[in-house]
Amino acid sequence: MRKIVAASLLIVMVGVTGCSTGNALSGAAGAAVGAGSYEYHLKRMKDRVQEDFDAKKIDRKEYDIRMDQIDRDSVF
Repeated sequence: MRKIVAASLLIVMVGVTGCSTGNALSGAAGAAVGAGSYEYHLKRMKDRVQEDFDAKKIDRKEYDIRMDQIDRDSVF
């Protein structure tokens, strides 16, 4: 949990710093970090859905619905 909080703070700091300098490269770097963080979160959600499916907590229909929602939220 502490690693997630520390990583989130670092991402926010990089994003704010990148946007406040007025430098396009820094702003793009901040946006890339934010997008990477979001994609990592989606990967963790996919892994959690897969674990639930493997543990028979959800059926195939629910699995497909959840994975489709995650795929639609993906930037890439």
